[in-house]
Amino acid sequence: MTEHKNYTDAELGYPTEPHGRIPSFANREEEAAFWDTHDFTEFADDATPVAVTIGPELAGRVAGRVTVHLEPAEREALAKRAQEQGTDLSTLARTWLTERLRQETEAEATTH
Repeated sequence: MTEHKNYTDAELGYPTEPHGRIPSFANREEEAAFWDTHDFTEFADDATPVAVTIGPELAGRVAGRVTVHLEPAEREALAKRAQEQGTDLSTLARTWLTERLRQETEAEATTH
């Protein structure tokens, strides 16, 4: 089991500088209070995309990507259902796959 380190505010880069309409924060608690009452999408126009490289110590703990080939009609049907549910195509597909895997696992457990 991995031991988790408790980082100090200084190790996490506090105090922070303001970024556009996002204010500066003196510590984690102040930042948490701000984000408890705001949504990042309010500030998306101020954001700058960055490239992130996951090191080997995390590579085994992050979700992997799977490519699923769908016929155009299947993709359209999935996208329509996702929109009806207020989500995106990828999230709905992941939800359905996860549910089915859980069902299969439960079924296997009851037959063995």
